[in-house]
Amino acid sequence: MRVELHDVVKGRRGAALPATSLAFDDSGPRIAHAETEQRPTVLGLIASGRMKPDAGRVLIDGTDDRRALRRRVSLVDAPDVSDPAPNVWVSGVTAEELMFAGRPAHPLAVRRWLDEAGFGALWRTPIADVEPRERISLLLELTALRAGVDGIVLVAPDRHGGDPLEWWRLAEDFSGRGFAMLVIAGEASATVLDGRALRAEHGARDAADPRERADAAVSPGGVAPGEPDAGSADGADDEADIEIPPADTPEPAAEPETEQAPAPASAPEPEPAPEPEQGPAPESAPAPEPEQAPAAEPAPQRYTHPEEGAR
Repeated sequence: MRVELHDVVKGRRGAALPATSLAFDDSGPRIAHAETEQRPTVLGLIASGRMKPDAGRVLIDGTDDRRALRRRVSLVDAPDVSDPAPNVWVSGVTAEELMFAGRPAHPLAVRRWLDEAGFGALWRTPIADVEPRERISLLLELTALRAGVDGIVLVAPDRHGGDPLEWWRLAEDFSGRGFAMLVIAGEASATVLDGRALRAEHGARDAADPRERADAAVSPGGVAPGEPDAGSADGADDEADIEIPPADTPEPAAEPETEQAPAPASAPEPEPAPEPEQGPAPESAPAPEPEQAPAAEPAPQRYTHPEEGAR
């Protein structure tokens, strides 16, 4: 299987994804670099047939068939689209993927599959706490269980940290198992893998000869003129739920500045009511002095006549 993107553009003036050309097939894993928070997911959605570009062409085996592209290419760990919720246990993630693969998804079947695949120790571990290599390996193994999947687009594995060589070895392993592998990562990881991971020359490529070999790469240039993609009959029913302004949306006109009326002056604060004047405090009447009893008059002395004494 071979997938080709030719001058695909998304968003007004290519803000979400500038003109991009790449190709990947089952002859070996390919790496594409995409920066910004949203661009890796947008590129993954377009490469897997889950989002229609505003310009350019997406071909699978030389044919414009988005329905076949969605059916045969799986999108793995794309932020806000196909990545598991961070607080979900590994057992919950596994049960959901087993159900999508048409396999038994009860707890016993989940535990058995995890043990056989070498992930039994992660049974009760939240997926956000799983080491980068084990997380990516688990998600790829679960994706490979789905019938009819011939290609895998792995989005931004470098955002989890770790050594890029670890997840690139996983991409090589799954490519060796017959899957067409495309890994979308940042430029820093692509530089680390330079010399081992295959990357294409920049710029658009002619799609006239689908047998021409092209390595996966993202063109860093601005918007290039591309042919509009008519899309498939099912249209936008399966479009990813990401809000991206369409390319033909005019920029909003700047609103004229209106003079603002001056704010009304604040009313003066009312003066406090005058406090009533208080008269001088009445002088307290002096306490009456206690009346002293008149001193007792001395008893009259008896007068003795001198003659009486002589008697």
